[in-house]
Amino acid sequence: MISLSPTPSLFFGSPYRAGDDPNQGPGPVENIPHGPVHIWCGDPEQPAGEDMGNFYSAGRDPLFYAHHANIDRMWAVWKGLDPRRHTDLTDPDWLDASFLFYDEDPKLVRIRVRDVLDMDRLRYRYQDVPTPWTSARPVVTTQRVRSATSSLLTPTARAAGAKEAARFPVTLDSPTRVTVKRPVSARRSRAESKLAKEEVLIIDGIQVDMDVAVKFDVFVNAGEDHAAVGPGGRELAGSFVNVPHRHKHDKRGRAIKTTLRLALNEQLEDLGAEGDDSVVVTLVPRQGKGKVKIGSVKIEIMD
Repeated sequence: MISLSPTPSLFFGSPYRAGDDPNQGPGPVENIPHGPVHIWCGDPEQPAGEDMGNFYSAGRDPLFYAHHANIDRMWAVWKGLDPRRHTDLTDPDWLDASFLFYDEDPKLVRIRVRDVLDMDRLRYRYQDVPTPWTSARPVVTTQRVRSATSSLLTPTARAAGAKEAARFPVTLDSPTRVTVKRPVSARRSRAESKLAKEEVLIIDGIQVDMDVAVKFDVFVNAGEDHAAVGPGGRELAGSFVNVPHRHKHDKRGRAIKTTLRLALNEQLEDLGAEGDDSVVVTLVPRQGKGKVKIGSVKIEIMD
């Protein structure tokens, strides 16, 4: 929520406007921590993963409301971390997007996004508690990998870590590694990194059936053995999660195509890789192995 969300566009995800293809790409707060909690709390014994593990039944689980209230709280925390940069979007397409609900009467009412952004107007506030984790930095757990070293690895060492992606698209049925070139304008010194635009790792063309639970992790410069990096390791750049959208009476598997964007500036600074020509990206399937395809992996510069 901090290192992956330096700007509103990265926090909220890609714009989704009328006429666009759905699933333009969620922000990190949607992927982590929102998605995994749904899957972890679902009932795997049920044919459709009922309760929190399935979109259609999640609201029936009492935990749903506590979970989503906490996501809303994290939104409020994020805005307070850097009031100058961490702001809500001002695009009218977002502010005027509306939803229909039944109120307590019950009467059908329409609510716009702009109507629910001010907690003071909504007459609630979250308890002000210490957040020492906001100043913590992840620990570098492996040796930094330069692109030149990949050619020096023995076949045995390569097999022990992850397979090399020969050509995209690839089916993510096992850990897959690819060397990604950085834009020339992105290479910088440590001092320059403080003033740089955001460098973003883009996992594009992610294809998965809507009714399949999928999670894969993304590592940057994790070395030969990504398994040595724990959940708090600096090499872990982020994750992609798909919460199943299915019903036990609907057996049709509808495919989605989406994008994962991960901010890199802070991570590359911690890894000491600001001046490198490329980074080594490792994709590790955690759930739904072999059920997701990756179209491409690249790095772009964003404002």
